[in-house]
Amino acid sequence: MTVIFILIGCSLVLALVFLGAFFWSIKSGQNDDLVTPGYRVLFEDDNKEQQAEQPEPTVQ
Repeated sequence: MTVIFILIGCSLVLALVFLGAFFWSIKSGQNDDLVTPGYRVLFEDDNKEQQAEQPEPTVQ
């Protein structure tokens, strides 16, 4: 029976830790922008300048 009380106490402490981490992430702005990272994959990289400096390989 004492094991149940220990496990309930540990689970409540763990739940409070996760709740604190959740509120910390909200307060520090971790979840502000959820849309832009999905579109960032579609944007072109700025590698055109680097490609212009390198000569194209010749195929023989």
